[in-house]
Amino acid sequence: MTSYPTDRIALFIDGANLHSATKALNTDLDFRKLVEMYRAKGVLVRAYYYTAVIEGEEFSPVKPLVDWLDYNGFSVVTKPVKRFTDAQGHSRIKGNMDIEIAVDMLELAPHLDHIVLFSGDGDFRRLVQAVQAKGVRVTVVSTVKSQPPQIADELRRQADAFVDLQDLLPEIGRQKA
Repeated sequence: MTSYPTDRIALFIDGANLHSATKALNTDLDFRKLVEMYRAKGVLVRAYYYTAVIEGEEFSPVKPLVDWLDYNGFSVVTKPVKRFTDAQGHSRIKGNMDIEIAVDMLELAPHLDHIVLFSGDGDFRRLVQAVQAKGVRVTVVSTVKSQPPQIADELRRQADAFVDLQDLLPEIGRQKA
């Protein structure tokens, strides 16, 4: 999707969804290069990163990333995961950030020209439609080049543009640690 140098852009990164996509593509992302790439396309107003965190654990694999993002200009939005027992008696955790993403995107939309959503979650189709109705262009970044594809067809169809994460890897990817 074409951006203009004066476009006010915001990134909304669904951490869990993006992690699944990068894992499916067997790669990691360089978040510094990611931000630089979008700064070169316009005026980067905000870069949000959303993730659920497990409270009380000495070491959480997401903690170093969250700290780095926080110190490097990202607006990091976290909430504790909820633990529950499913019908089969298995302990599960849930940490859905959809509402946080939706509220922030709708609140910021009047101040933006272009939103880039890093998620393939079909639940965001209606959110994208609502933001577009406010005159904001929406690009969705996920991948169809994994098995199974990480993007819901309805979200891809709703977006003004779809960018396959695989195609961005030469610019923002890095070897898995």
